[in-house]
Amino acid sequence: MNWIQHPVILEGDRVKLVPLDSVHFDDLVRIAGEERIWERMSINGADKDKITQLLKTAILKRATGEQYPFTIIDKVKGEIIGSTMFHNIFPEHRKLEIGWTWYNPVYWRTGYNRECKLLLLTYCFEQLKTVRVQLQTDENNERSRTAILGIGASFEGIMRQERIRANGTLRNTAMYSIIDGEWPEVKAKLQASLKPRTI
Repeated sequence: MNWIQHPVILEGDRVKLVPLDSVHFDDLVRIAGEERIWERMSINGADKDKITQLLKTAILKRATGEQYPFTIIDKVKGEIIGSTMFHNIFPEHRKLEIGWTWYNPVYWRTGYNRECKLLLLTYCFEQLKTVRVQLQTDENNERSRTAILGIGASFEGIMRQERIRANGTLRNTAMYSIIDGEWPEVKAKLQASLKPRTI
């Protein structure tokens, strides 16, 4: 039996996360065509065949418990805006990773990612009872590193030459984590950051 029981649907004020499905592929492939999304990623998702294969593989790996991919929906507009997933899943150690998160650039720095991460982390710590959730990104991806710190994760260090990018260059990976004892404070700060500011 898989640790993550399908289907998982997570819903906030503006964001809804639903299990990735083949019916989402056309919209996701269209969004992925924006080259800016992949500038600091280890894959080139702007390649239609490549992104389609990755989406198909993610669904297959959900069945084996290796990954749990989501489609991210803007509830306000009722449109698909990106994707994210649980992966590096280790039930025996009660830990997993949130990653492969990408959005239509229109949604960068709008608060949607923070609400998405609040939903995912709440599920991890309060439903799955994880003791560790990790996040990682390219050492040179300052936008992603700032976003990860912004949700309250702690920087753990740099893994040198951790993977090879699509263009053949070597990538150093920045590792971050949130552990269960930190979750109440992280949750409170995330919730406060999502509240409308009053003048």
